[in-house]
Amino acid sequence: MTGAQSDVHSAVHCWLCERPLGRAVQWHHPVPKARKGRDVVAVHPICHKTIHACFTNAELARIGADRTRLMAREDLARFVAWVAGRPPDFNAPVRRKG
Repeated sequence: MTGAQSDVHSAVHCWLCERPLGRAVQWHHPVPKARKGRDVVAVHPICHKTIHACFTNAELARIGADRTRLMAREDLARFVAWVAGRPPDFNAPVRRKG
């Protein structure tokens, strides 16, 4: 278990949007496994899909676990603001960038 997983807040809140987690939880590697990332953080499935829709693995490897740098991206910040009022198990299609 990594430091992020052992943190009480991380165990009950999404690392990206900070909403409470629902029944469906996915584990995101802030540094992709393909880039030798080992640490994981709990996220909603829609948040996980959105992270990967907004960033390439190379970008994620450079950013690492710095949530603030992810949130500096306007499209991701808009998504987090939009999803803020949704229930924990909310899901919707996610558009890929490009």
